[in-house]
Amino acid sequence: MTKQQKSEIINFLAAEFKDSLAIVVCDYKGLTHKELETLRKEARANNTKVQVAKNTLVTVAAKNAELGDVELSGTNIFLWSDDQISACKVADKFASTNKEKFAIKSGIIEGKISDASTVNAFAKLPSREELLGMLAATWMAPVTNFTIGLDALRKKKEEEAA
Repeated sequence: MTKQQKSEIINFLAAEFKDSLAIVVCDYKGLTHKELETLRKEARANNTKVQVAKNTLVTVAAKNAELGDVELSGTNIFLWSDDQISACKVADKFASTNKEKFAIKSGIIEGKISDASTVNAFAKLPSREELLGMLAATWMAPVTNFTIGLDALRKKKEEEAA
């Protein structure tokens, strides 16, 4: 790999990491190409990006993105997204189906280096869409109950009039 190629990868990763709120570092030793493609497909569906890169290049990219000193070793695959939850969910779901070959090592969530248990805790949280749905249902409950009450009152008045 030439210096220019390394520089391009570092610049790309630094720009991506700067814009992301969650970066998950996972060990993928032993995964087949087909299994990696399954991970990439699942990630794409959840607006998460996946990249395998050399640890030294990622360390430099993390420094350039002002994320601090990241210590990496072994075979790593990196997942990142624009929100804190989706990258964690994708990694956690894939790790649960491929326990022998895929493991969450650590992560960087909102600029802070986190361990695997923190990444797993974020994976258990509801997504933004789920939270918005819960909020809408809570806001609509009084209106729904009021409408049901008015309809019951209307039916009662009609029965009394008949």
